[in-house]
Order: sequence, then C-alpha cells, then structure tokens
Amino acid sequence: MSLDLPAIRALLQDLPVADGGAVAAAAARQGRLTKPAGSLGRLEEIAIWLAGWQRRSRPHADRIRAVVFAGNHGIAARGVSAFPAEVTAQMVANFERGGAAINQLCRLHGAELGVVALDLDRPTADFTGGPAMTEAEFGAAVAAGLAAAEAPADLLVIGEMGIANTTAAAAIAAAIVGGPAADWCGAGTGVDSAGRARKADAVTAALQCHGEALADPLEVLRRLGGREIAAMFGALLGARRRRLPVLLDGYVVAAAALVLHAAVPGGLDHCIAGHRSVEPGHGRLLDRFGMVPLLDLGMRLGEGSGAAVAIGVVRAAVACHDGMATFDEAGVSDKD
Repeated sequence: MSLDLPAIRALLQDLPVADGGAVAAAAARQGRLTKPAGSLGRLEEIAIWLAGWQRRSRPHADRIRAVVFAGNHGIAARGVSAFPAEVTAQMVANFERGGAAINQLCRLHGAELGVVALDLDRPTADFTGGPAMTEAEFGAAVAAGLAAAEAPADLLVIGEMGIANTTAAAAIAAAIVGGPAADWCGAGTGVDSAGRARKADAVTAALQCHGEALADPLEVLRRLGGREIAAMFGALLGARRRRLPVLLDGYVVAAAALVLHAAVPGGLDHCIAGHRSVEPGHGRLLDRFGMVPLLDLGMRLGEGSGAAVAIGVVRAAVACHDGMATFDEAGVSDKD
C-alpha cells in the first residue's frame, strides 16, 4: 500500500485531542490519594497524561508494544558512519533472534516487540544530489508506519535502526529548525572529528540542493529522510489518530517527530520523551518540543532502547495512580 502526498496531508487534518473529562477525573483522583499533593512529581503528570489519551480516569500500562523500523541510506556511501551499510540488515536479524539490547529490555518489561524492515536491499538515494525518496517510496513508508500503529496497545514505543540515519536526522533538523549543519551532527555510531565533518558537509550540500522545497515539512522528510524515518512519522501520525500514547526514543525518532510537530500545532501532545540521548541535536529538539525527558542516562544506541528503559517509570506512575488508597478509603486524615 502507498499513499500520495494529498492523502497524507488529509490525514493530518482534524487530529483528535486528549479527553478533558478523563484528565480532570485523573487529576481529582491524584488530589485524593494518600500523599501530599504533588509529592510524586512527574509520576502524577504521567498518569494524568495517559488518562487523557486512553480516555479513562485510571489508565493502563499492561500491554506495551515496541516497534523498531529499519532502513538503509544512500548517504552512507559518503563515509558518514563508523559502520558499513550491511550492518542494518545484520542488526535486523539480531533483533529477530532476540540478541539485541531492545530484546532484553522488552523481555524485562513484558513488552511486545515488532520489527519493520523497509526495503533494506534498496537504499534511499544520496540526498545531496536529489530527493532521498520518490513520492511513491515515501508514501509506501508512511503507510507502513500507519499500519504498525494499528496493533492494540496501551502505550507505543518507537525505535529505529539504519546506518547513516543520524546524518538524515541532522539534515531534517537543520532544514526545519535552522542553524549551522555542524550543530546538528554528533558522533552517531562513533565517528571521529573527520567523520563529523563529512556529516556536516553532506547536510550542507543537501540544504543547498533542495532549497525552497524544504519550506514544506513533508517535503523535508521525503527529500532528506529515510524509509524508516518516514515510517516512524507514519506511526506517530497513526498513533495520534487512534489516541494511542507514545514514548519517544532518541535523536532519529525525534527527527521524525519534528516533522509532525512542524506540520501540526500540538501534533506531539500524545507523546512524551523516554530519554535524552547524548547526541547534541536531540536535546535541542526536545527543547523545541517543550519536552523534559524521563531519563538521561548517557545513551545513544537507538533501537528504542532508551524509551524502553523508561517503560518502568510509566508503569510506576500507573501503579501508584491506580493502586494507592484515597484518604477516605484508608481512613487517613487529610490536611485541614
């Protein structure tokens, strides 16, 4: 299945919002639990946020689904990664065998894991000389992400795998946010200063190549992104249309989220940031979103791993919100 650009634009219209009644009811419950008001800090905020998107005053975090999207990038041929492009397919096989970090974290939390590999034998085009994807390729990737968001879940964790995709993320960020290309280019898979310079050169060349077309966020994604980044955008959009709350991972996921943020005011209201990556651009994007990450552990692996670690924080918020007694139930005197 593929979508054309008008169809994708139509899906961006009239996106649902959180249920105000559920938010109010959850906030009222928090105010009656056996604790000083606000004493659980962000755990209270998380519970209320989940309640609004799940449309129930006592939200669930039982069924959590993580999806890793994988794609290959033509820009890898420019030496912007410390690893060769074939590592993408090798890591997908590792995910499927259960040998990666994300497998262990999903197993720890009892989360389901799905892997969506997108035409790994057909890398995107080198975006320094033309669009990374044709409109048909772009539409197919977005449709794959929309489909992945259809599976039943209480919470969706989105992750990625794709050699050279931090360069694509940097290009997307530079195109939408602005600023010098070098400011958006970090170590990625572990490149040295020369590798970072090659990344910045590629981003600069891409911005010059595509020019005024980059005024449109969807064109930014089509021209500078990768299939996995377009699919993550589709998953974020599909989750929003279903009112499915999302836990975001690192820099490349944030680049996909940036497109939705730029296209629709409040487009990321159904998302929270699981963690802050050490990639310098990630923190800048979170600041732009107005998001404070749940964790900051110095991670930069991708795969959804940082967000998967944060599942425990979300479950802690739900456990306290649902399981604690109110002052009336416990026979505890409230403050005067």
